Amino acid sequence: MRSLPLLLVFLASLVQAADYPLDAPAPDGRRPGGTISQELPAPPLGNDENKDIKRERNYPEQPPTIPHAIRDYQVDKNGNKCLSCHSRSNSAKTQAPMISITHYMDRDGQTLAAVSPRRYFCTQCHVPQQDVKPLVENDFRTIDKLLQDEVQRAGQSHQ
Repeated sequence: MRSLPLLLVFLASLVQAADYPLDAPAPDGRRPGGTISQELPAPPLGNDENKDIKRERNYPEQPPTIPHAIRDYQVDKNGNKCLSCHSRSNSAKTQAPMISITHYMDRDGQTLAAVSPRRYFCTQCHVPQQDVKPLVENDFRTIDKLLQDEVQRAGQSHQ
C-alpha cells in the first residue's frame, strides 16, 4: 500500500516528461473546434417539427417519434404533461393517440391501473424531430426497403 503513492507520483512525472500540452486540439466531433481543456458553447437548439403527422418507423419495435413541439412540457416526478392528452382517460377527448397498453404493464407483464413507473418518463424513448442536416452521412435502409430490394433481385435472377 505504501508504494501506491510513489507509483502515482512516478506516473504523473511521466506525463510531465512527455510535455503533453493540456490545450491540445480536441478531435472534431458533433461539436467541432476547441481544445481538450476548453469548452465551447453548445450550438443553438433548432425548432422542433410541429406537423402532427405520424412518421413511418424504421424497425418493428422503434418507439414512435413525437410529431409536435414539447419544449416546455413538464415531464418529471411531479407531473407528466404528455399524459394530459395521451393517457387512456384523456385520449378520446383530445383525439391524441393513446399510449401503448405496454406502458400500463410492470416488468413481469402484469397489467396496472396507471402508467408503469418505468414508462412514465416519455422522453427516455420518444423524441421530437427537427428538420436539420444529418450530423453524419448514413445509408440506412428500412427493413421494408431491404426486403423490396431482395424481391427485385430474386425476380431479376429468375429471368
